[in-house]
Amino acid sequence: MSLAMNLKQIREAKGLTQVELARKARMKQPYLARLESGAETNPQLDTVRRLAKALRCKASELID
Repeated sequence: MSLAMNLKQIREAKGLTQVELARKARMKQPYLARLESGAETNPQLDTVRRLAKALRCKASELID
C-alpha cells in the first residue's frame, strides 16, 4: 500500500478528520489532503514522523 492509502486508512480508523490530524501533526490541512490523495508523494522524514506521532503509530506503518 502507498503512503496515501495508509495515511487515510489509519486516520479514519482513529476517527480523526483531516483538520484534526493536521492540527495534531502541526501542518496545514491542504498539504495533508495532497498527501492523502497521492498528489504529494515525497514528504520529508520529519513530516512522516510527525504524522506517525499524531496518529500514535509507527512511521513504518505509514510508508509500508
